[in-house]
Amino acid sequence: MSLTKKIFIGMALGIVVGLILNVALPDFFEPVNSYFLVPLGKLFVNLIKMLVVPIVIVSLILGTAGISDPKKLGRIGAKTITFFLGTTVVALILAIVMGSLVKPGKGDFKLDGASFEGAEAPPVIETLLNIIPANPLGSMVNGEMLQVIAFSIIIGFGLAKLGPKTEGILKIVEQANDVLMYLVTAIMKVAPYGAFALIATAIGGQGFEAITAMGKYMFVVLFVLLLQLVLVYGSTVSVLGKMNLLTFIKGFSPAIIVAFSTSSSSATLPVSMKAAQNNLGVSKSISGFVQPLGATINMDGTAIMQGVATLFIAQVYGIDLSLGQLLTVILTATLASIGTAGVPGVGLIMLSMVLTSVGLPVEAIALVLGVDRLLDMCRTAINITGDAACAVYVSRSEGETQDDIEITGEAKA
Repeated sequence: MSLTKKIFIGMALGIVVGLILNVALPDFFEPVNSYFLVPLGKLFVNLIKMLVVPIVIVSLILGTAGISDPKKLGRIGAKTITFFLGTTVVALILAIVMGSLVKPGKGDFKLDGASFEGAEAPPVIETLLNIIPANPLGSMVNGEMLQVIAFSIIIGFGLAKLGPKTEGILKIVEQANDVLMYLVTAIMKVAPYGAFALIATAIGGQGFEAITAMGKYMFVVLFVLLLQLVLVYGSTVSVLGKMNLLTFIKGFSPAIIVAFSTSSSSATLPVSMKAAQNNLGVSKSISGFVQPLGATINMDGTAIMQGVATLFIAQVYGIDLSLGQLLTVILTATLASIGTAGVPGVGLIMLSMVLTSVGLPVEAIALVLGVDRLLDMCRTAINITGDAACAVYVSRSEGETQDDIEITGEAKA
């Protein structure tokens, strides 16, 4: 049985067990969750997250060094960043339009005492200035991904410029990449068990009541996520990437499933890169540049949640947002996606900044807390799918075809 089928079975069993614990055996949920499900799920997530920083460093160094032509590196960087920011703006526009049409916040909703304190986001200029790390090792230890990415790209650029003088260092980095990819394959053998535990925890904790109460809000978010997948990524893959959307989804499905289970684009990065290189015909150099960058600055699914949630909360409070405020939501959410850690729940921190920017009460986040864990799974899957769609587009625009890529992800000579 393939790993994908095993993960699907694990997810299905997780849903069944979660519902049984929530509906039939609620008294058993807390001990089972605390002593079995949470430790098992956390073990799986930690195993993958353990590799995130080293994989980002190694992949970006190899990716940048592999694009030895500075003009090509600049061209690929421009394409990638333009795609990510452009699709984020489109995602927010779709979210605002659908939220305005469906009006999910019209009805009797009340805060139930839940609270959430959002972290204050740094000014945009500070974020831009901090891209270059004063202490690269400190950034690695703290998981500051934007700084780690900048440092890795600079090192890769230096290796590319020095050429033959640094062949020894480049060989070591390539060997480190081989070790990390082997570890990813080994860790993925426990993915079905991790998926089971994570899904069972989410379903068991939410149950039918909270999901039903937020059904309309959930429907709008999920529908816009589907629109983003089919319209935006579908047209990118088929028109620009010369690939059938179903073929793309099938090849990338292992990463989508892991993203859905973990709710972390950073934790899924090793799996998503492997799927793009082996199944979608993206070379290691482009995959190693585009996807780690996307895991940090491309949050289309999270942007969709922010757009819908902002309108939902405004409607609950009977506030009509002006065109200027809606434009502020788009700008703030787009900038907030730059340098945001791809970990579970980060969307709520970003949402608090968006709400503050248009004068809505941050405590209203309690209205969407009940179902955010389930939606977080879906939007994370969309986030990493956008990264892969961009990688396919950039790969084809640089003249690569699927037939030109070996199963290892290396471009043929």
